[in-house]
Amino acid sequence: MLTQLEKQLLNDYQQGMPLVSEPYAEMAKELNLKGFLVTEHEVIDCLSQLQDKGLISRIGPVFKPKSVGGSTLAALSVPPERMDEVAGIVNNFEQVNHNYEREHQYNLWFVVTAGSQNEVLQVLAEIEQQTGLKVLNLPMEQDYHIDLGFPLWC
Repeated sequence: MLTQLEKQLLNDYQQGMPLVSEPYAEMAKELNLKGFLVTEHEVIDCLSQLQDKGLISRIGPVFKPKSVGGSTLAALSVPPERMDEVAGIVNNFEQVNHNYEREHQYNLWFVVTAGSQNEVLQVLAEIEQQTGLKVLNLPMEQDYHIDLGFPLWC
């Protein structure tokens, strides 16, 4: 079960962290105005615990596609008996920000983001080399904004 502080952090900051030099101190200040008595370090500790529990995967910015660096959606057709092995290889690349298994011929999908489109292609080539499997590269042709922020409780 989530604490009130965890709920408040998840609800208030799933979109839009304060854009200041000390964002966690600012978050503590804002939470204190809502009746919480927390410090910057307590905010950081709480967020770290949420990550450790697997309730949040990352804390960081999301940039508009094609505005900074390069990215692509990619997929592999992985023999079922190799899924854990291949997913582990893919996960070892810091440029891969998530992957997931699907019921399809291409059954392992992942997103690669890097400093340049050339680096994205290098990562895909390295994944092919390490897995021995051909990567299906699906670069974005048109972007759509999907607001993924949801109120977490009434």
